[in-house]
Amino acid sequence: MKNILLIGAGRSASTLIKYLLDHSQKEAWKITVADLSVELAKQKTGNHPNAFPIAFDINNEGQRVNEISKVDLVISMLPATMHLPVAKECLKQKKHLVTASYVSKPMKELDAEAKKAGVIFLNESGLDPGIDHMSAMKVINEVKAKGGTMVTFKSYCGGLVAPESNDNPWGYKFTWSPRSVVVAGQTAEGAGATAQFLKNGKSKYVPYSRLFSSIETISVDGLGKFDAYANRDSLSYMELYGLQNVKNMLRGTLRMPGYCRAWNAFVQLGLTDDNCKIPDSAEATYAQLIESFLPESKGGSLKKKMAKFLKEKETSPVMKKLDWLGIFKDQKINLPNASPAAILLDLLMKKWSLKPQDKDMVVMKHEFEYSLTPHSSLPGERGRKGRGRITSSLVVIGDDQVNTAMSKTVGLPLGISTKLILNGKINLTGVRIPTVKEIYDPVLAELENLGIRFIEKNI
Repeated sequence: MKNILLIGAGRSASTLIKYLLDHSQKEAWKITVADLSVELAKQKTGNHPNAFPIAFDINNEGQRVNEISKVDLVISMLPATMHLPVAKECLKQKKHLVTASYVSKPMKELDAEAKKAGVIFLNESGLDPGIDHMSAMKVINEVKAKGGTMVTFKSYCGGLVAPESNDNPWGYKFTWSPRSVVVAGQTAEGAGATAQFLKNGKSKYVPYSRLFSSIETISVDGLGKFDAYANRDSLSYMELYGLQNVKNMLRGTLRMPGYCRAWNAFVQLGLTDDNCKIPDSAEATYAQLIESFLPESKGGSLKKKMAKFLKEKETSPVMKKLDWLGIFKDQKINLPNASPAAILLDLLMKKWSLKPQDKDMVVMKHEFEYSLTPHSSLPGERGRKGRGRITSSLVVIGDDQVNTAMSKTVGLPLGISTKLILNGKINLTGVRIPTVKEIYDPVLAELENLGIRFIEKNI
């Protein structure tokens, strides 16, 4: 009998919980689902005989120590900033840990101790980060094994709304952490973070103030075109992926066409700032808030002033998107002492929430370019010099509000990785991410059986 502790039963954990419970009989698992809300944990587990829903406070050290002592492996679905206490306790008690979050510096510093304890702390094992690493490394290693040398790697991912549920001017609804969408691209202190990537062999830097005006267009078969903007740090992945000598390296985020130009209006205005507070925000209206952020201008309506500031026509698609949100209305904000970002988030939660019948969609696309040698054994390339290109694309559409595309693509790789660790199929130790064949091959194989499949094309 193996015991698993899953901490956090939020939206992204739905499919993960189902996967664990569905496999619990065959694998002889007992799963404790721990959440601050025991009602949520009960809702997600139903009356399954192998599930034990509990109320759990991560800040309660005694409870944390006690619950971790009962299990063989911990899955943390907590926010990234809250993993460390769990990781340190897992280290003390020599328990494995799996998360979907980026490896933080403090987590990375536990590597030597985790190896000494003989446990694996497998991070970045959800969608992005997670499936992106696995699917990219599969192609990169195949190209290298057959004599190709990688020249370009670009990767894009978006958590979007499915085409049949795309019914607002922005082409967007919240399918994951709403706050993360609003402050994406910024540091924890509220200042703009700078995107870093490699283009034609040179490092390029794009500050947050220019991020949404420095976009490119990406096409995905069957879905058409998307806006793409650069993620924070693409350069660090060159070493992680073994791509130190590539000429182009970029990781980006996908949005529907026109989204980025409209979102840039909020960036330029200052409404994504989560650092400053608006003292009278509870009594102020949205129109007053916008007026207070605009430069001094004589005459004209608020919309006209905004259009002038943005260098847009009053009837432009950008202005129509802004007007649809209601930011020009004399409607009270009703949030005391709130930051501009908090006010914007509150408004967007009302306008961008999924309707009961809506479905979400995950889109991921990798672009690879490689140089060839006369001895290359890549398909269709033998004996030819020059360059080859591969694209690898994934499209997943959710079933409903519970079994969302985001929940599937985050939860399933976590569940599969958990099974592999507990069954001794992954024998690595230390702080890891799924960039090695021992991890990504079996995970991708099972994901494909579950309908999460990449379409690769040589172009």
